[in-house]
Amino acid sequence: MTNRRNFLINTGYAAAGTLIIPSITFKTTKEENLGVQLYTFRKDMAADPIGTLKKIASIGIKQIETAKSGAGHYYGLKPKEMKTICADLGMNLRSGHVHLDKNWQQTLEEAGESGQEYLICSTMPTNGQTVENYKIVAEAFNKAGEDCQKLGLKFGYHNHEYEFEEEQGHVLYDILMDNTDADLVHMELDLGWVIVGGKDPIDYFTRYEGRFPLWHLKDMDMVKKESTEFGKGGLDIVKMLANKEKSGLKYIFIEQEEYAVGPLESMKHNMDFMSKL
Repeated sequence: MTNRRNFLINTGYAAAGTLIIPSITFKTTKEENLGVQLYTFRKDMAADPIGTLKKIASIGIKQIETAKSGAGHYYGLKPKEMKTICADLGMNLRSGHVHLDKNWQQTLEEAGESGQEYLICSTMPTNGQTVENYKIVAEAFNKAGEDCQKLGLKFGYHNHEYEFEEEQGHVLYDILMDNTDADLVHMELDLGWVIVGGKDPIDYFTRYEGRFPLWHLKDMDMVKKESTEFGKGGLDIVKMLANKEKSGLKYIFIEQEEYAVGPLESMKHNMDFMSKL
């Protein structure tokens, strides 16, 4: 199972344009809450991390979430160096995607040095699409949450679609939700993966209110089955944002793996789209 695959979101966006929603609905979705998952700029970050961060800052991005790369979690930069560069550019190094593995202690130490708030496990630490394995993983997440809490960090998990498979009549993602401590494990919901897994993000916002402070937001081209710029695909972004209070939303990280031209141009479009909501 891979954690960066093309997927199809099978809901319609067209209706969103006709919704009549009071402007206050989006009052707290402010520019300072909008960020980018740096996997969007993966090639650029590998080639020129500092120059790429400058370009990202120039289009109004305020929150940064890293992704593990061939040069480590900070693209060849030292954790403190990454923190300083972002701060100098008016951005916050807010979150980072990591693995819960044998290097966990080093990951914790580096995150502490970076000054980031969230450490997000980006893939299941053990394999097995069973209730038993998901209970084991939930306990590992609780322990990781305790480790993070001791250092002033917040631990979380980023879903894909496979967590929404069922075993023994149970949705496996629900096993994670039901067996993790809400004070220790803060979920980052990838809205696209939820839908491609056959579930509704709003159902999760309702049943597990306040447990999703972080979102991965991406629109999807339903013909090509790949990510696209906001408003060009099938994700009902307006409907998602109308339910952000239930989610407990604090930060949105935009992630886009494919582009019409390039990542910078796509992110300019996405930021403009969000500003008009």
